[in-house]
Amino acid sequence: MIRFARVLGILALLAAILVALGAGGAYWYLAPKLPSAETLRDVRLQVPLRIYTRDGELIAEFGEQRRAPLKLDQVPERMVQAFLAGEDERFYEHPGVDWQGLTRAVLYLIRTGEKGPGGSTITMQVARNFFLGREKTYIRKLNEILLALKIEREFTKDEILELYVNKIFLGQRAYGVGAAAQVYYGRPVAELTLAQIATIAGLPKAPSRFNPIASPKQAVVRRSYVLRRMLELGYIDGAEHDEAYDAAVTAKVHGAVIDVEAPYVAEMVRAWMEAEYGEDAYTGGYRVYTTLDGRRQHAANAALRQTLLEYDMRHGYRGAERQAESAAAADGRSPRDLVEDIPVHGGLLPAVVTEVGERVVTAHARNVGPVELGLEGMEWARPYIDEDRRGKKPESATAVVNVGDVVRVRPAEDGDGFRLSQLPEVEGALVSLDPNDGAVVALAGGFDFYRSKFNRVTQARRQPGSSFKPFIYSAALEHGYTPASIINDAPVVFEDPSLKSAWRPENYGGKFFGPTTLRTALYKSRNLVSIRLLREIGIDFALDHVARFGIDVENLPRGLSLALGSGVLTPLEVATGYAVIANGGYAVEPYFIERVIDWNDTDLFTADPLVVCRGCEEAEEAAPESESGSDPAVSPGASLELAAGRGDADGAEPETATRRAPRAIDARNAWLTYSLMRDVIRRGTGRKARVLERDDLAGKTGTTNDQRDAWFSGFGTDLVATTWIGFD
Repeated sequence: MIRFARVLGILALLAAILVALGAGGAYWYLAPKLPSAETLRDVRLQVPLRIYTRDGELIAEFGEQRRAPLKLDQVPERMVQAFLAGEDERFYEHPGVDWQGLTRAVLYLIRTGEKGPGGSTITMQVARNFFLGREKTYIRKLNEILLALKIEREFTKDEILELYVNKIFLGQRAYGVGAAAQVYYGRPVAELTLAQIATIAGLPKAPSRFNPIASPKQAVVRRSYVLRRMLELGYIDGAEHDEAYDAAVTAKVHGAVIDVEAPYVAEMVRAWMEAEYGEDAYTGGYRVYTTLDGRRQHAANAALRQTLLEYDMRHGYRGAERQAESAAAADGRSPRDLVEDIPVHGGLLPAVVTEVGERVVTAHARNVGPVELGLEGMEWARPYIDEDRRGKKPESATAVVNVGDVVRVRPAEDGDGFRLSQLPEVEGALVSLDPNDGAVVALAGGFDFYRSKFNRVTQARRQPGSSFKPFIYSAALEHGYTPASIINDAPVVFEDPSLKSAWRPENYGGKFFGPTTLRTALYKSRNLVSIRLLREIGIDFALDHVARFGIDVENLPRGLSLALGSGVLTPLEVATGYAVIANGGYAVEPYFIERVIDWNDTDLFTADPLVVCRGCEEAEEAAPESESGSDPAVSPGASLELAAGRGDADGAEPETATRRAPRAIDARNAWLTYSLMRDVIRRGTGRKARVLERDDLAGKTGTTNDQRDAWFSGFGTDLVATTWIGFD
């Protein structure tokens, strides 16, 4: 017996030596190929591109991976405990590898012949997620073990845990607990309930199998396991366990919480970022702060959409978008299910009509459910015949819709119920600038970006019509005319060999008014005065002057129709030109990105706009000439407090140099043009703006032949806005 025991001891010793030699050989072979654990200190998580307003409200997020990195002290203690209970209860005790867990995995392999649970610790999962793949091979497991031991030697437990909670994949494109909390529950991780915490903590084992959205029953099973382990480890008491155990599954997919709707600007930023940073723009954790003002952007969206809807309603109802019954039958779904897949555009909800009475219609609206539409909300829906004609006013709901119609509904203006609507065919654009530096404070490029991504503010070149006239009148003032100068408003005929017949321009309405002052001609928008004025000052002179407003004259005709706005400009170009008049005659350049910050809070880009400095010229004329011979176009900003109140309250000079906007037109010219355009609001074609009860507003309307384009540009000293409405 003693001899047998001696043999067993020798065999055990030999086995131990072989294991040690094997382990040593594996380490000697694998260790040189392992990556440095120290690289984890400089790791860059793939954080999406986020775009904000100037004051920090989220506009958009771009990137394949949803991630919201957190410091460990920002993660609730219950969340940490849930992960420890579900994944690695001995995390703070083992050296990176839980030999007990590995022994269980080896015994399972011997017993079943299959690879089972690998006894992975949190540290081993960090090694795998950052450096290795997810394939189940022995070499990968050995690499994982060696890396885990290496990581534990170079990092504290809390540092490892912080890497884990930010890197772990938790399904639905969510990486890390911060993103998972937002994706599944639409709230910060600090606001999650115990049941929600346990659900997220149960995901690392198999994010697809235990996904609370795709597999809610399996998610509950895994949640129950995590809660039981938390109870056994003393992290929670029985009452907490029971309440969380019985909680309903509340997870659903949540997108990024967008504070301000500005998708056209978001797309402009995305394109700019991709051009500057390539594909890294979507993963580098960049934060872009735009020049947008959230409050004004909300107002711009609402104003443009309301105007387009009102125009569309005045021209009648074009009928249902489709018939749900036949469309649903084709793919085996109910009409209600079909409606849930139709996108919402401009706040107009798709709805399927389920019941029609004489005065009341019942419909099932997407995201809302059953809604009722009264006849009073359909009285506008006279049948559309053509752009100038409508049918009779409906006397009953049955004359408007039928059961199965897919229509659009929107909340009533008074908030009481819903009313019938329709997607407008007409389109529009609105852009607003700060004339003191060109910052874009609001921009809406159409009715709905997700219906049409064509940005009509920057991409649509349209004829500005009479809204171009202020530039011609400014040129006339530069040429020596005054607001009191008289031009004859009389018929004129131009012979042009390139035209089939002579050109006989007319005023709107076809009337002529004889001798007319420039002031009257502009606020009444007299076409013939503008044409005669342009002829007298000369087209070349006028174009040279117009170029000072930042307008590309290559897109303008070199003929007398220039006076009527027959060239093509974008709304952004028109607004930029009007900014010169609003700010006293200085050329500014529109810009929409204020600054770009990287994942490490380092400023990568800061806008350096041309800034209007009112009073600088007078100060320079009064002061003796500087001995330094410095360029007056670049000032240290000493008198920026004179430019729209931009200086410090105590009058201290800013530390950084500011680029001064150059003078584009004479100050007297700008003042007189502003004065002429104030009369457009006071008593001319822009009279409706008087509803704002402001005396400082100026502007100009504009229409083109057959009313294909309708414009209005208005401004005060601190804001310029241009709108366009027409058909694409």
